[in-house]
Amino acid sequence: MVLIVYTLFQWMVKLKNKHLLGLKDFPFEDIQTILDMAFKFREVLDRPIKKVPSLQGVTVVNLFFENSTRTRISFELAQKRLSCDTVNFSASSSSLKKGESFKDTSQNIEAMKIDAVVMRHPTPGAPMHLSKFIDAVIINAGDGTHEHPTQAILDMMSLKEVFGTLNKLKIGIIGDIAHSRVALSNIYGLKAMGAEVTLCGPPNLIPKNIEDLGVIVNYNIDEVIEWADALNVLRIQRERMGLGLIPSNREYRSKFGITKKRILNHKKEIIIMHPGPINRGVEIDSAVADSDQAIILDQVLNGVASRMAILYLFCGGSLDKDTK
Repeated sequence: MVLIVYTLFQWMVKLKNKHLLGLKDFPFEDIQTILDMAFKFREVLDRPIKKVPSLQGVTVVNLFFENSTRTRISFELAQKRLSCDTVNFSASSSSLKKGESFKDTSQNIEAMKIDAVVMRHPTPGAPMHLSKFIDAVIINAGDGTHEHPTQAILDMMSLKEVFGTLNKLKIGIIGDIAHSRVALSNIYGLKAMGAEVTLCGPPNLIPKNIEDLGVIVNYNIDEVIEWADALNVLRIQRERMGLGLIPSNREYRSKFGITKKRILNHKKEIIIMHPGPINRGVEIDSAVADSDQAIILDQVLNGVASRMAILYLFCGGSLDKDTK
C-alpha cells in the first residue's frame, strides 16, 4: 500500500463573501485565492489516491431544480473527494410536487443540520432568494439566464493552465450571449482578472448595452478569431428562447459556427473552449471540438478541482489535515 502524505496549507484563508452567488463585484483577491487552491486540488486529482479528509463531517445538499450532467457530477465528485457527506435532492420526487413551498422545503432541509447547499434553479436570483431564509453556505450552480460562477472559475483555471496568466488575455465569447449564464459570469470574472473580452453572435442574441460591462461586441466571427487568444463557444439555448430568433441551424453555422475551414483559414494557434453540452455541427464542428487546440475535456477535469476549491474555502476546510 502506498502512503502519500500531503498538507494542503498551513494557514487559514478567509474569503470576503459567505456565499458564492455570482461573480459580479466579486473581489479579484478571492478569485485568485480560489484559482490558486484549485491548482492544488488538481494535483490531488492527479494522484493514485484522490481523496482527502479536508471536509470530513461537513454535509452538503445538492439542490437541483434543472437537469445537469457536468455540473452535478463534478460537484458530487468534488464533495466525495473532500470526504463530505453528500445528499442529492430531486425536485421531481419531493414534496414540492405536493404543494410545499420552496421556502418550507429549504428550511426543512436546513433543520436537518446541513452545512452547505449547491443549488441550480431555472429562476434568475433564486440562490440570492434562498440566502434570505437559511444560514447554510449557498453555492450557485446556475440560476436561469443569470450567472454560473463555478463554470467561469473552471474556465479561468483552464485558461490560466494554458497561458499562465489571465491579465491582458484576449477571449472571444461566441454564440447565444443573451440566454447564457456562462457568458455573464465569464465576463465578470475575466474582466476582474484583467482579460480583454469580445462577444460575437447574432445581434438579437446579444443584450443591448452589454458594452457597459467593459466588453467589445463584434458581429464578424472571422475578425474575432483573428484577434483572440482563445474562444469560448456557447450553444444556442433553444429551450430558453422564443421562436424565430435563429432562422435555422444551417444559417447559424454558416455565419457564426466554429468550423474546421474557418479555423484553418486563419493559420494561427487558438485555444477552443466549450462549457457543454455541445451541439456538434451547429456552433462547433466535431473536427474542431476534438482537435488538439480544444481544451474541452481539460475544462471538465478542472471543474472537479475548482469545485473542490470552492467547497473547501466556503465551507471552512481544515488546512492541517493530511492525506493518506
